[in-house]
Amino acid sequence: MPENSFFPITNWSEDDKPREKLMLKGKSVLSDTELIAILIGSGSRNESAVDLSKRILGSVNNNLNALGKLSISQLINFKGIGEAKAISIIAALELGRRRRAEDAVELTKITSSKTIFEIMQPIIGELPHEEFWIVYLNNSNKVISKSQLSKGGITGTLVDVRLVFKTALEIGATGLILCHNHPSGTLIPSDADKQITRKLKLAGDSLEIKVLDHLIVTEANYFSFVDEGIF
Repeated sequence: MPENSFFPITNWSEDDKPREKLMLKGKSVLSDTELIAILIGSGSRNESAVDLSKRILGSVNNNLNALGKLSISQLINFKGIGEAKAISIIAALELGRRRRAEDAVELTKITSSKTIFEIMQPIIGELPHEEFWIVYLNNSNKVISKSQLSKGGITGTLVDVRLVFKTALEIGATGLILCHNHPSGTLIPSDADKQITRKLKLAGDSLEIKVLDHLIVTEANYFSFVDEGIF
């Protein structure tokens, strides 16, 4: 076929349509299904990459966050998905998660509890285990550092109060915000959550480093001790 011959879109193979659509119209016009089909590359004899993508997305109610939690072994249970394709899907979704985390860092001035949630949700909101983080601020309420303090099982974490303030003094922080996730999805603070908050707040007062809030983060929402009036 001559190079300048017109080959109508209706004659494209099903597997080529998402790629050609991206080239001609740009990435924003593609659906989630079409983008995943590009990652998959090809379907099988009886199913196109687009149809396979629809089937995979449908299994998680078309939720990309849920898709990003599937393991390689779960993905290869879909007929037409081998280890290489499963790895491509997982890698692409992890890049998307990291990009969200980097974008959130640009929101450096803390103006509300929601700002903290937007920074921390991509980091801890979707984890299957609990982590405790400290967000360190300068006297303009700008984030100067974020640090994982502890990582534990689903039942809780251990918090080293001395380490929290040792780091604060080393980097010149004048305020900090406590953050941890609840993998269960509950936004109700435990007695242990309240106890460690009081303990850190008291220690901060003696060092003139203010503990400004404590956020419990889940996949879709958050609980602020300050907003709820229990701080």
